[in-house]
Amino acid sequence: MNPGYSKVVLALGSNLGERNETLTEAVADLVDPPEIRLLAVSPIVQTKPVGGPPGQPDFLNMVITVETNLTPDELLEHCQAVENKHHRVREVRWGPRTLDVDIITYGELRSDDPALTLPHPRAASRAFVLYPWSLIEPAATLNGERISTLAARAEDFGGLTPFDGFGNFDGLPTAGAVEER
Repeated sequence: MNPGYSKVVLALGSNLGERNETLTEAVADLVDPPEIRLLAVSPIVQTKPVGGPPGQPDFLNMVITVETNLTPDELLEHCQAVENKHHRVREVRWGPRTLDVDIITYGELRSDDPALTLPHPRAASRAFVLYPWSLIEPAATLNGERISTLAARAEDFGGLTPFDGFGNFDGLPTAGAVEER
């Protein structure tokens, strides 16, 4: 880690449009500024929506780790600008979206600020964040527990499937989403 930089975990998700392409482009957009350096990219997993209105398409989810010298608020503003670039619309809480970028952790920072709560308040119960993160940082912890342990306990863990890049616009696999048990 570079002096003056903080390590950050970002979770990305998409369940509308060209989901895989959106995630790929979003990673490039997120690390485009020189103040953000990419450390690792997780494999993509396909998941059922958690919360929100019924009947949504499946999500593709992934996690990246970066280091940055942006402040948490500056990073949040940048993440929201990337979401907007990819036509993110905020109509319904936890509704379908072209792109969702969440800051999961920002170094060891803890914050109860409603605009940016850190660590992310629901991350410890979401396998769609924890499992991909565990694939790039197996020893990582969140709130003092290994993320792999938290992932296995999460309600949505059973619904995760690896994703190899094939699927249709409705989030339904046409090939490649292979369930492993």
